[in-house]
Amino acid sequence: MVKVVVNGALGRMGQRILACAADDGGVSVAGAVDLQGHEGTPQVTTDLGATLGSADVVIDFTSHVGVPATIEIVSKAKKALVVGTTGLTRDEQAALDRAAKQVPIVYAPNMSVGVNLLFQLVGQVAKTLGDAYDVEIVEAHHNQKKDAPSGTARRLAENIAAALGRDLARDGVYGREGIVGARGSNEIGIHAVRAGDIVGEHTVIFAGPSERIELTHRAHSRDVFARGALRAAKWVVGKAPGLYSMLDVLGLA
Repeated sequence: MVKVVVNGALGRMGQRILACAADDGGVSVAGAVDLQGHEGTPQVTTDLGATLGSADVVIDFTSHVGVPATIEIVSKAKKALVVGTTGLTRDEQAALDRAAKQVPIVYAPNMSVGVNLLFQLVGQVAKTLGDAYDVEIVEAHHNQKKDAPSGTARRLAENIAAALGRDLARDGVYGREGIVGARGSNEIGIHAVRAGDIVGEHTVIFAGPSERIELTHRAHSRDVFARGALRAAKWVVGKAPGLYSMLDVLGLA
């Protein structure tokens, strides 16, 4: 039985992880942590360190600004870590990389099994189609999501750029407005929609001469991400220090 601590327990994802953990015979909840007020929920604490004594792994779905403090506490306690928090800055990502030298960490912008298959598929399709096809990515999420584009859209773009030998920093185009001229042949378009209660949708469009290929993933419930996070938590316990992805968890790396 893997003992997990959920950091960000009162958030959208944290609540679904706790609910899915209750139905998962392979895990037990050793602690629930959140920075928000929790009057009436005494089982939730603001002290992450206090929950780690009997824990095997921490699952973090919080805010990117809190990630450095979280990984410092977790790495000092020598616990495994699963990070699903998105929008990390370069400095925050560097802190994650440093911590991975001490403890095993699974970091993924999206923990859905289907999305991680999509990560692989878009690279294969891009490599096969080559430069004759324009590539556009459209992602849609609920109106409370703070970062844009989504971490998933960024990863899709990174995989496509790598497959095509392009530099995303140069060739990525994030939305268009005004008289922008004809589309550049190397552009990878990335567009964000924020509306209503959309859980998460990602479509990759490959448009070429006389045809168009679209690969789409739609999440119907946050439970798909919660179950993926729990799967990652069970997998990472006992692994050597290092930074792992969901492709490692799924045996696709």
